[in-house]
Amino acid sequence: MSWFKRRKRDYFDDIFEDIFEEFNKMEEMIRSLIRETFARDLEKVGAEGKPLIYGVRITVGPDGVPRIEEFGNVKMTRTGKPILREEIEPLVDVMEVDDEVWVIAELPGVDKEKIKVRATEDKVYIKAENDRKYYKEVDLPVEVDPDTAKASYRNGVLEIKLKKKKTKKEEGKEIKVE
Repeated sequence: MSWFKRRKRDYFDDIFEDIFEEFNKMEEMIRSLIRETFARDLEKVGAEGKPLIYGVRITVGPDGVPRIEEFGNVKMTRTGKPILREEIEPLVDVMEVDDEVWVIAELPGVDKEKIKVRATEDKVYIKAENDRKYYKEVDLPVEVDPDTAKASYRNGVLEIKLKKKKTKKEEGKEIKVE
């Protein structure tokens, strides 16, 4: 029996049909995770002291399409089998604010000195190693100037601000026709 049953209402049909379908897929992935990983690897993982972290965030983009983002150190393959990774993929938000792009990542339990951030024009790479290991490659929505990057870390939250790359507007030059 599924935890998420879709109610039959006309205004829900088109908008939320995909979301409920994804909830049902996630439920099966979680069941598979429990069956495959916990039953087989619980003693090994417990002996090594590594936490099992798996989460999802569902958002609706500006185009109205639902987006599902996984985070943690457990990744699901296309076949539904989980893979346990050494690094935890942190939950990350990317926002465009005026002429900047902000990248906000949750990295609890890490010393500021152990965080390494690298930026290119279209990506930000976050790596941290303490008692826990974190790694995330973040695709940026627009090109940025990596030389303008500034990062701060407080209370387990890493905040990176980058200036958008200035695009030259081609105004052109009027040409006299002879």
